Formats: sequence, C-alpha cells, structure tokens
Amino acid sequence: MFVPCGESGPDLSGCTLLLPAVSVGNVGQLAIDLIISTLNMSKIGYFYTDCLVPMVGNNPYATAEENSTELSINTEVYSLPSRKLVALQLRSIFIKYKSSSFCEKLLSWVKSSSFARVIVLSSSHSYQRNDLQLRSTPFRYLLTPCMQDSAQNEIQSLNWQEMEKTPCIPEMSDSDYCVRIPGGGITRTLYQESCSKEIPMAVLLKFVSEGDNIPDALGLVEYLPTPSTLPWKIPSSWKLLFGSGLPPALF
Repeated sequence: MFVPCGESGPDLSGCTLLLPAVSVGNVGQLAIDLIISTLNMSKIGYFYTDCLVPMVGNNPYATAEENSTELSINTEVYSLPSRKLVALQLRSIFIKYKSSSFCEKLLSWVKSSSFARVIVLSSSHSYQRNDLQLRSTPFRYLLTPCMQDSAQNEIQSLNWQEMEKTPCIPEMSDSDYCVRIPGGGITRTLYQESCSKEIPMAVLLKFVSEGDNIPDALGLVEYLPTPSTLPWKIPSSWKLLFGSGLPPALF
C-alpha cells in the first residue's frame, strides 16, 4: 500500500504513472532513474509491500553532500505536480511466488488513486526474437483495450511497432498465439490484469542482452515521449553501477 511522506497523501487523480518491470538488464529501472533525475522529481512516499526483498541504501539521486545520506528503500514514489507525472521506482527483486500478489496490490492502488494512465517500461531477451523482429526496430509496445481508444492516433503518429503475438508453445506448430515477453518479469502479468480490470496501460519495451545496459535505457527514454527537452541527467548512483573498479594491489 502507498505510504505518503507527509501527514496526508497527495491527490494523484488524473496523473500518469510511470513504473518499471524488473526485467532483463534492468532497463526499465535504469530508464525510470533517468526520468526522476532529469526532471528533479520529488519523493512523495513509499509503496509498502512484503513482496520484494527488503533493502536500504543512500539517496541514489544525491546532488550534494547534504542530501547524500538520505535513505532510500526498495519501492519509492516520486512526483512532478506541474506535469501531473508520478514515477514508482522498484529497486529489488521479487520474493519467490509473490510477484502476482504484488501486481494485484499495485493495480488496486492504481484504481483507488484514479490514475489517468499507466506506462510500464520493460525489456525482453533479444536472443529470443523471431525473424521478423530481428529485421525491424528493437522497440515494441502494447496497449490495453481502454488505452487504445484514447492513444491509438498518437501511437500511429509516433510510428511505433506493436508487439507481435507468437506461438504460446514455440515447439508446437499448431499452438495458439499469444503475447510472450521472455525475460520481461511481471510485464505480461501487469498487461493481462490491466486488460481484464479495464486499466488504461501502455507497455514500452526493448529487446536487449545482459551487460552494460545504460545505452538501452537511454534509447528507451529517447523513444518515450517525455515532458522534458533537457539533456538526460545521469544519477549520481550510476558511478558505482559496476562496482568501484579493480584494486591496484592486484597488479
């Protein structure tokens, strides 16, 4: 459930909610980091849940020594009221068998908060692309039925490509077709549950491989229409994304 930083919770009705899926390369989480850092979004609360591994760390968006010791936890909510934009950042993995429970609680909060729409940033294994996907852009989108009514014209103007349906069981030639997102974590569950609950949701993902996925995150946010013309601001926490380097004593 949502726990506000202040005594009373902010009015989130009519806002757009951005959130990542914990997926291959952590691309969605890196993209949310870029958006929060660049837009200088303010922390407004936490999403309390027992579905993710607990964690605590320093402020990932520290800009000075004074705010570098502020603590952050596994799920935090940030806001940019002037743009009616809210971002939920996830910083740890799901506890086994609890990802479905998290999706249920998250979508319940989306409903009760009256968000105007939800945008999920995700990724999928590039090595599992079919021939058509190999020959085209690495970006794909999905829209829930109620999102199609309001965003279809805008999507067409952006020239985005919809995620193709593939055989549910690839080894069977007569298998039914469905949306498969290998490596996408909770992406497919969120999409399917939002379809059934009539929640306006758009999923934007990129086919990627594990490694240095900073370029993938930059590509994803460049692909997403964002309310900023500023250059992307790299969060201070990214300095330690790959550790502190090899100790000189090794040589």
